[in-house]
Amino acid sequence: MGNIMPGTITTLKVSHESPFGYFLDCGEQEEDILLHHNEMSRDKLSEDEEIEVFLFQDRQGRLTATMTIPSITLHTFGWAKVEEVKREMGVYVNIGIDKAMLLSKDDLPPLVEVWPQVDDLVYCTLEIGKNGRLFIRLAREADFQDIAKHADKSLFNKNVTGTIYRTLYAGSFIFTVDGYLGFIHASERKEEPRIGQRVTGRVIEVKDDGTINVSLLPRKHEAMGEDAEKVYAYMESRNGAMPYWDKSQPDDIEARFGMSKGAFKRALGKLMKEGKVYQENGWTYFKEEQ
Repeated sequence: MGNIMPGTITTLKVSHESPFGYFLDCGEQEEDILLHHNEMSRDKLSEDEEIEVFLFQDRQGRLTATMTIPSITLHTFGWAKVEEVKREMGVYVNIGIDKAMLLSKDDLPPLVEVWPQVDDLVYCTLEIGKNGRLFIRLAREADFQDIAKHADKSLFNKNVTGTIYRTLYAGSFIFTVDGYLGFIHASERKEEPRIGQRVTGRVIEVKDDGTINVSLLPRKHEAMGEDAEKVYAYMESRNGAMPYWDKSQPDDIEARFGMSKGAFKRALGKLMKEGKVYQENGWTYFKEEQ
């Protein structure tokens, strides 16, 4: 007889058919478990046939079975998709069966904005709570260390893509698609990414322990393109002229564009090199062909 616990995969013998499905024999010490017709992978079962099932609880808390075998169980981790977010409850996650499992708000950050959203992926397992019900537990640092690869120094300055699995005021923790563990300091991101969000950044440090530090900020040449677009858009809103040039005060530039004077000069230089603007008497203008 297999282990009769919710969240586990076990093999049980078919006892008898009922109008709702089939009851599975759990031995003298346990009540038979219903395998509902909706949870069957084929139309008919035979009495005394042994079948592999996954055990979970229905909405009434009764132990029930399904022939759909999930990759995430009481003892295994896997990636699962978020199905629904309820502020008063938490996040419901699809582990591969019809019933979504709850990731409680008590196990999520206080800031709802960094909770996983629908279709985000979370690396998780199942646990049994104090009330005896199954719930989702997010993987912790040690769980990721069990599957992480040791990053090589050659990864420095390369782009990596991964999923945020933990977020703090100090920064965010990322697990990359290539299996590396990383950290994104708060100063290396424009906004705080949410748990379950997939992001792409560049490696700014490969540490001796094989983990990496990642920046979500663009490289200088990439930022120059974004900054140039911002300056150009501002000039468009003013009919092609602005009272700023490369000798404007840094505080004025920061207040208007949210960038340093150096970044502003690089952006302005790019626009002038492309023949889009020119400077005169403290102003910058679109060229006539613009």
